[in-house]
Amino acid sequence: MLTRLDDLLSHGEPGRPALTYRSQTVSYAELRAQVGAAAAGLRRAGLRRGDRVVLYLDKRIETVVAMLAVSAAGGVLVPVNPVFKPAQVGYVVTDCAARFLVTTAERCQTLLAELAGAAVPEQLIAIGSVPPADPESITGRVIGWDELCAGPAQPSQEPVIDTDLAAIFYTSGSTGGPKGVVLTHRNLIAGAQSVASYLQHSQDDVVLSVLPLSFDAGFSQLSTSLVAGAHMVLVNYLLPTEVMRLCARHGVTALTCVPPLWLQLASQAWPPEATRRMRYFANTGGAMPRSMLARLREIFPTARPYLMYGLTEAFRSTYLDPDQVDIRPDSIGKAIPNAEVLIVRPDGSPCDPGEHGEIVHRGALVASGYWNDPERTAQRFRPIRSSIGVGPQFTEMTVWSGDVGYRDEEGFLYFVGRTDDMIKTSGYRVSPTEIEEVVYASGLVSEAVAFGVADERLGQQVILAVTGASDPTTLRKTLEHDLPRYMIPQRIVLLPEIPRSPNGKFDRGVLRQRLAV
Repeated sequence: MLTRLDDLLSHGEPGRPALTYRSQTVSYAELRAQVGAAAAGLRRAGLRRGDRVVLYLDKRIETVVAMLAVSAAGGVLVPVNPVFKPAQVGYVVTDCAARFLVTTAERCQTLLAELAGAAVPEQLIAIGSVPPADPESITGRVIGWDELCAGPAQPSQEPVIDTDLAAIFYTSGSTGGPKGVVLTHRNLIAGAQSVASYLQHSQDDVVLSVLPLSFDAGFSQLSTSLVAGAHMVLVNYLLPTEVMRLCARHGVTALTCVPPLWLQLASQAWPPEATRRMRYFANTGGAMPRSMLARLREIFPTARPYLMYGLTEAFRSTYLDPDQVDIRPDSIGKAIPNAEVLIVRPDGSPCDPGEHGEIVHRGALVASGYWNDPERTAQRFRPIRSSIGVGPQFTEMTVWSGDVGYRDEEGFLYFVGRTDDMIKTSGYRVSPTEIEEVVYASGLVSEAVAFGVADERLGQQVILAVTGASDPTTLRKTLEHDLPRYMIPQRIVLLPEIPRSPNGKFDRGVLRQRLAV
């Protein structure tokens, strides 16, 4: 029985490869041993059941070991995007009251230099040459990764059950800072089993990990590989040629990307040795243009295309059966196994076929809410009355996505748009407020409004409209320093005034119409 996230390791045959990063490959037996050593080190360092552990790492063997070791030690995994700047890391650390942070020595030095002491956890674990602790910046000490893993093993601490909190994934909200999506061990295990089943993962698969492990789809690649005993190759995406080289070198059978990455990869001339073993390719994080899909099917003629739709709050959501791609290429398919996706009216009643409504998710993959945020939890996680199997009086908690969609007569789902001002770019959901707060903090503008407009390559491109800016060059440099790359506006537009709606709010709809071209 799988109870904790690290139990996924039990499916891999000891001698088979589990992970590869650059020239290093570890078997499942070696990975289990490394996870056990790191978990023991975390317990010796004082980790208690339920403690939050922030991971601020690029992809490497130690990243996966740390993720699974946190679970094995009874802690709560909080992976943050490696492109985050110190301010975003500090926000997450403070919001979830993390006691531990695992990062590299280089990143550790940057964090200590740029973050106030209150935003630094009491225990830093650094991979690489350990910097000296600064007593003015850190209340605990810096532990080297090798030191952490070198001590004697310890017996397991108090048992963890599958409904315990396993991870917090931070994702942008339509207002305010990022929100932490609370996921249990049951959520993650059910998600791994569900996705692995419809993708038909097996121990013969070689999965190339291109997406960030802090992204729910990227993490799903890891969990589905482990539950199938497959081999995952880790890469920190740099150039399309590197992806092709790794596909050829390792005989990759499975590749999942977001549309902007697919666009770059589709423009390349793929050699036969890089495509010969590809069993499937998958898209998530936004609609795939038909022209791009056609080009990818030319590149991978024997691979099956999986078009997927996901929501961090439900971890994974729908997929379109490859046999349906030519019949209904605009559909997001049907719910993944062990989940149900509904189209409902505001009162929760089901929509008729063709009627637009909100996409609502129910089942074992639905998260528990947002960390430390009961107001936004109540807005998004709401009960829905169901008469399926247990009687008409039964209610359960479901997640209302904020996405509008509809269902056809055969039950296939279609995505229409958002009900809020969230920007979907490069596979990420970006909050306009997060961008605007950084702009205002610069002191370089009077007013600022961020919004998205359609873009075939990115899904949406970020546009920033401002008034009172006398030095847009300095403003852009400030944003490049303080925001992750995917949040930086593609265009900054100087306006004499920003249009407002009748109730006095900035009118993003009018701005989109004026600045969409």
